[in-house]
Order: sequence, then C-alpha cells, then structure tokens
Amino acid sequence: MFWNRKPGSRRALTVVLLADGSPNARNYVLTAAHAVLAALALVGLVSAGYVAGVAVTAHRVDILSDSLAAQAEGIRALGTHIDTVEARYRRIADLFGARPNARPDLWLPPVGNEAGSGRLLADETTPTSWPLTERGFVTQALIEGMVGEHPGLDIAVPTGSYIRAAGGAVVAEAGEDPLYGRFVRLDHGDGYTSLYAHASMTFVEMGDMVRQNEVIALSGSTGRSTAPHLHFEVLRNNEPVDPLTILVQP
Repeated sequence: MFWNRKPGSRRALTVVLLADGSPNARNYVLTAAHAVLAALALVGLVSAGYVAGVAVTAHRVDILSDSLAAQAEGIRALGTHIDTVEARYRRIADLFGARPNARPDLWLPPVGNEAGSGRLLADETTPTSWPLTERGFVTQALIEGMVGEHPGLDIAVPTGSYIRAAGGAVVAEAGEDPLYGRFVRLDHGDGYTSLYAHASMTFVEMGDMVRQNEVIALSGSTGRSTAPHLHFEVLRNNEPVDPLTILVQP
C-alpha cells in the first residue's frame, strides 16, 4: 500500500493485494473521493442503525401509551358507573321520602356522604315490628325439637323488597354465610337478637346503630335458597322465639 505521487496526478492511495504463492498482484487505487464515499457510507450505516433503534423504542412507547390510555379509560368508565348507581339510589331514596321521612313505619339508610358521618344513636327495643314493608307469604313457620327443625320464619317476597329492623338495635354481625347467604344479625338488648338472611344486598355494618323499622337490607335468594324470600329469626338468650307470637303482620 503506497501513495501515488506522480506529477500532475491527483493524490491517491494505491492498495496492492498479493496472494501467497502467486506472482500476480492486483492494484486498487483509492482516491480521496473514494475515501469520502466510504466514510459517508459508514456514517449512513451507523445512522440507519441508530434511527432503527429509535424507531423500535418509539413503537414500544406508543404501545405502552395506548395501554395506559386504555386503563385510564376503564377507570373513568368505572367511576361514571358508580356515579350513575349512586344517583339512581339517591332518586329512589328521595322518592320514598328519606329526607324527611314520609312514612313513620319506614326509615331508609343514610345515602352518599351521610353514610360516612355516623348513624344517629338509637334505643334498643324488643323486636316487635314486621321485618318487611309488605306482608309477604309465610312459607315455613318455626319448627323446634325435631329432625329438620327450623328456628324462624321463611317469608316469600320478590327480590329487592325492603328488609327492616324489627326493633332498635346494634348491628352485631353483617356478612355472608354458606347457609344464610348475605345476612344481618341485630342485638336488641335484654337478651333479644334477630337474624335476617338470604338478602341480595345489605346496608349496615357491624357496630352500626339502627332504628326500629330502618331498612337494613334488600331481600334476595343468596346462600342455600331455592327462591327469593326472607329467613327471619328472633332469639332470646340464644333460644328461638316464635316471631308470630310477638310480631303483628301487616
């Protein structure tokens, strides 16, 4: 390899390739223009690789952005659905006179922000009110002291009927059970407790104070149930009391 410096010629680089054992040699003359082109080609290759890398990264960013946008849209849709449900519940509460109470025998549970402000204190009273706002149909009475005993009443009513507290009480328990489904158990004091089972929805939590006739749940068919109904029990000192002996049916 040597520089060609003939007078009158352009400066060029001559590359001589000679194979081992061969008397013939090949000469390649590289001018400055060739060098510039080679450099430009190299720069182009490097630039193309860089641009391709940037394009791949940008594509990944676009995919991530689309995923985040979809998640944000899902959250907004959920928020809108919750607002719609709450608005409907408010309209129902207003329709039935939750503020002020239009019926002296019915109290609806707190709504919206009122629910988080704490319930008013209520006196504990003997459970003497019918646990529904309608008569319903008693399909099973209390059965004691025999195989297949039934410690309360089964009252057939449509799903979504109001279940109300038979007396003023403290909510001793509210949750779900394989047998009773969604249920509420109230402590009325003086040894009295009452149980409301198979609800589709409950509105109270353990420790809440409820008034007599306050709506605490909606009827349903959860748990071990074959049709919509309310299973209602009254106990005194953990012994079943026949509700029909202390309640007056509407």
